[in-house]
Amino acid sequence: MIKILANDGIDPIGKKLLEDAGITVDTQTVPQDQLAQALLNYDGITVRSATKVRKELIDACPNIKLIGRGGVGMDNIDVEYARSKGVAVVNTPAASSLSVAELVFSHLFTGIRFLHDSNRKMPVEGNTKFNDLKKAYAKGTELRGKTLGIIGFGRIGRETATLALGLGMNVLAYDLHPYSGSISLNFQGGVKVDIPVQTVGLAEVIANSDFISLHTPFADQPILGAAEFEAMKPGVGVVNCSRGGTIDEQALIQALDSGKLAFAGLDVFDNEPTPSQAILSHPKISLTPHIGASTNEAQERIGTELANLIIEHFKK
Repeated sequence: MIKILANDGIDPIGKKLLEDAGITVDTQTVPQDQLAQALLNYDGITVRSATKVRKELIDACPNIKLIGRGGVGMDNIDVEYARSKGVAVVNTPAASSLSVAELVFSHLFTGIRFLHDSNRKMPVEGNTKFNDLKKAYAKGTELRGKTLGIIGFGRIGRETATLALGLGMNVLAYDLHPYSGSISLNFQGGVKVDIPVQTVGLAEVIANSDFISLHTPFADQPILGAAEFEAMKPGVGVVNCSRGGTIDEQALIQALDSGKLAFAGLDVFDNEPTPSQAILSHPKISLTPHIGASTNEAQERIGTELANLIIEHFKK
C-alpha cells in the first residue's frame, strides 16, 4: 500500500480523494530534524512552505518516489536534484492565485484608508480622541484611476492585474519573461472584455507606479532596496505577498519614515516565523502572517489538485 506523509497538512477533500484511491495519508507534522527517519516509512511527502526537502533529506530517503508542494513556489525543495534522482516533484501553481491576489487588495485598501493604524488606535483613543482620529484619517485616496505596478507577471501577477483592471486601475507589469497578451474581465450577463497587457522594463514600473505589488520567486538579493525606493514617485504604497527577502526591510523602514513611501503591506518577512520588531510595530505597515493562500476555497483547490497529481503519478 502507498503511504503519503502530508507534513504540512492537506485539505480534507484532498485527503479523501487519496484514501478513496487506496493511498494512506498521515497528517501529523514531523519536526524537520526527525523527517529523515520518519520518511523511511513512506512513499511520498507533501509540504507547504514550512517543511524543507533538501538534498540531504532526499539522499537519506531513497524510498521516496514523490514530493508534492501544495502551492506555487518550490524554493523549499531541491527540485532539480530530486528529479535527477528519479523523484517526481509536483505542485499546484494555479490553485491559490485568486486568494493571494485578493489579499494584495486587502492590503491596498487597508493602506489607502489607514485601516491598519486606525484599528490599532481606535480601541485605545476612540472614546477620548474620536475627532482627532477622524481628522488624522480623513485624507484617504481611491484606487480607481491609479497605476498598479506588478513585479512578476506569472499566474498570481496576472490574477492581481485582473482585479486591478476590474477596479478601473491602470497596470504596469514586469517579468523576466516578457509577456504580451490580454486580461479577460467577465461581467454579469455574460459580457466579456479583453484588455491588452504588455510587460515593460523594471525601471519603468518602479518610476511610474502609484502602488507596487511583488509576485516573484525567492531572490538571493532584494528586488526593492534603497535605490529602487528612491526612484519611486513620492507616496507610493508597496505590497509583498510573494516571498520574504525580496524587499530590503531596513531600506523599507527608512523610506516609510522619510515619507517617501506612504505605506507597505507585508504578508511575508525576512525572518519567518520571527519578523523583526521594527517591522511588526511600524505604524505605516499593514501586517498578515503569510496567509496569502489561506482561504477555504484555495485550500480545497490545492488539496484536490495535489491529490489528483499524486494519484495520477502512482497509477503509472
